Amino acid sequence: LTGRRGPDAPGATGLRAELEELGARVTLTACDSADRDALARVLAAVPEDAPLTGVVHAAGVGQAALLADTPLDQVAAAMAAKTLGAAHLDALLDGHDLDFLVLVSSVAGVWGSAGQSAYAAANAYLDALAENRRSRGLAATSVAWGPWAEVGMASAHRTVSENLERTGLRLLDPATAMTELRRAVVRDEATVTVADVDWEQYHPVFTAARASRLFDAVDTVAGLGARETTGTASELAGRLGGLTEQEQERLLADLVRAEAAVVLGHTSAEGVPVKKAFRDAGFDSLTAVELRKRLAALTGLALPTTLVFDYPNPAALARHLRGELLGTADTGAVPATGPATTDEPIAIIGMSCRFPGGARSADAFWQLVADNTDAISEFPVNRGWDGDALYDPDPDRPGTTYSTQGGFLHDAGEFDAGFFGISPREAVSMDPQQRLLLETTWEAFEHAGIDPAAVHSTPTGTFIGSTYQDYGVAMDDGSAGHAVTGSSPSVLSGRLAYSFGLEGPAVTVDTACSSSLVALHLACQSLRNGESTLALAGGATVMTNPMPFIAFSRQRALARDGRCKAFSEGADGMTLAEGVGILVLERLSDARRNGHEVLAVVRGSAVNQDGASNG
Repeated sequence: LTGRRGPDAPGATGLRAELEELGARVTLTACDSADRDALARVLAAVPEDAPLTGVVHAAGVGQAALLADTPLDQVAAAMAAKTLGAAHLDALLDGHDLDFLVLVSSVAGVWGSAGQSAYAAANAYLDALAENRRSRGLAATSVAWGPWAEVGMASAHRTVSENLERTGLRLLDPATAMTELRRAVVRDEATVTVADVDWEQYHPVFTAARASRLFDAVDTVAGLGARETTGTASELAGRLGGLTEQEQERLLADLVRAEAAVVLGHTSAEGVPVKKAFRDAGFDSLTAVELRKRLAALTGLALPTTLVFDYPNPAALARHLRGELLGTADTGAVPATGPATTDEPIAIIGMSCRFPGGARSADAFWQLVADNTDAISEFPVNRGWDGDALYDPDPDRPGTTYSTQGGFLHDAGEFDAGFFGISPREAVSMDPQQRLLLETTWEAFEHAGIDPAAVHSTPTGTFIGSTYQDYGVAMDDGSAGHAVTGSSPSVLSGRLAYSFGLEGPAVTVDTACSSSLVALHLACQSLRNGESTLALAGGATVMTNPMPFIAFSRQRALARDGRCKAFSEGADGMTLAEGVGILVLERLSDARRNGHEVLAVVRGSAVNQDGASNG
């Protein structure tokens, strides 16, 4: 028996005594299986009169956080405990004639486990190694275990074991588990999964957030659909028939809220606001499945297991139920509003912004301009820029700039991550441009008189212009898991589409200074050709390092005092500045029909390039 602490491990002495009473001869040795040299010494010490005929590799280190929130050293530890030891055994046992090599794996490697990505990958490696050894004619059986009772990782944590039981993944009786282990070895199969599963409870939970056919071959799962609880849909539809559309949706929303309150343990439906996201109200995969079952029983509808995730609040779910009950559900085959004529004007119905000088709204920006306010300032003091070291009047000196003034968003780093359901670690990894776009988009919808929750699952397009994507360059390893989504230009538009549930095109445009205008042009086209019924258009610029100033200083393109003097005899260059702006667009005919205030109208736009011009 080997372990990192050997005979000093808790319970080791008692285990040896128990095994010796059963007639075994036991040697306890301290050895980390991830240490190849140490493992080789242990194997070399096996006496010739008692040759090695079987090995059980049962090492493991758990993981209890999302991969992006897990430090790399913990990811490495979770991987190494299983993979390195198994790889070393595979190599060092090559000359041994083994009757069996049992690799203790987990169901996490077969069908995944939330918050255990690294652990799951390590177990999947064991399964693959067993298959590989079998292909080489060598003994190996990887047993993917469900949680055990009395012993093991799950049983050591009461909360974990209780949560597993709630999902339908019951704890294995150790005696039953040992019987199945013997069968697995005797059956001579490379991979075996052993778990005590209540499929009627577990399968709906497993498929609640995302459909999966992984268990379709399980007989119990195949029969679940036939035994689905049914109600009297015609009865409820009859009640709805005499009501107005608004009354129908109110009745169904009250029904949804009442059932949601029961599931969450609230004393009344007041605890579940009609437009509050189910996620924010406290729903998880388990409670989502329970709500879906209750609504299926009450409505008589065959509702998908992903119901709560597809329709994220009581209002949206009520609209869906109404459509299903009355036969008016949108199949998605035909747009809600057909394409307009190619030259129909586009209405701007909402806007929001962040501009230098502290302008956090269109009204504030208007006032700033009306007051003739100078919004140009020195370098921000909260970005780690060393203004003294960066400044040099010589435009040819490398690594410096002769202008340290520009238009800055000095509070660009401020962000209410919790409001958008984003973890602090991920928020730090997000480009400030993404954060500001989330905030201004929410405000723009509100400015347009549109509930941000109401646009979920609608063909709303997202068109964002942006040029600078250098935020992730200085990311440390602790936040590296979010670096790709945190700094990728495509995510500037993609995160908006994801966060608000927008199903129209999501496009990020970089055409330098014209990026936002081109984004507006594309948004207008999308509305006119019918692929979007509503559209967001805008852009964001936040300079997270001083490189733009350094680069444009080499070109002598900056005004020394940081002020543009267009058409003036004293013009000596441009000024770099930051800002965020979002417009909500709608076809003019739709805006009038929907009662939205029209702030401005775009009657036409075009895009071209100068080609080989003089600059």
